[in-house]
Amino acid sequence: MSRSLNLWDKAKREGKRLSFITAYDYPFAKLADAAGIDGILIGDSLGMMVAGDPHTLFVSLEQMEYHTRIVARGAANALIMADLPFGSFEESPAQAFAAAARLVKAGAQIVKLEGGAPMLETVAFLSSRGIPVCAHIGLTPQHVHQFGGFRRQGKTQEAAAKLFDDAIALADAGARMVLMEAIPASLAGEITRRLSVPTIGIGAGPETDAQVLVLHDVLGLNPDRAPDFAKAYINGAALLGQALAQYASEVREGGFPGAP
Repeated sequence: MSRSLNLWDKAKREGKRLSFITAYDYPFAKLADAAGIDGILIGDSLGMMVAGDPHTLFVSLEQMEYHTRIVARGAANALIMADLPFGSFEESPAQAFAAAARLVKAGAQIVKLEGGAPMLETVAFLSSRGIPVCAHIGLTPQHVHQFGGFRRQGKTQEAAAKLFDDAIALADAGARMVLMEAIPASLAGEITRRLSVPTIGIGAGPETDAQVLVLHDVLGLNPDRAPDFAKAYINGAALLGQALAQYASEVREGGFPGAP
């Protein structure tokens, strides 16, 4: 896959499923790109995965700009998406444009913002001014306090209908992709079939056009905080822990660096 959004639209039409993963630095971006990952998301999840914060709300635009730049430097082929962090876009479309422009200049091909109907004007404003947007609905982590925690969304008929309407409205406003997090699989499938733009799922079942997971969850580096829908493909925490323990042991015992 390429950074071209037109090729993502083509994949949607042809029914080809695509992969997204988060990355926050050059080495992991380079590894993901070489592995054939189709898209890399510089998520504000870096607050939790990199900084150890309890949520994403502390992440600044300056941090997102820095991490976007170093990730883009490591990925030659994958589409680069960057999150607009909390407080950088909600005030007005003009504020959102200024923030999004900084992320685009840092290397993002598309920016992601959280929220449904209240973000329609902002999505239209950015899209009409040359900044591709991915809309994020369902469990939107920047609303964690409003939700009362990281809770699944769209569980009632009324809530599901609102998410369905929001997805259509956001796509009609110009969103090039719609990410759905922690919503019922049947609802995500219904939205995917209704929209002409690609959908991305995280904890939203198997019927979306693409899937995204957090890098640390995929690598088993986040065993105590990984959501129930994530899948660890290796036990990275154990493997890295063993390597570090072996290094420390060899240093203490004189086995490293050894004789010159």
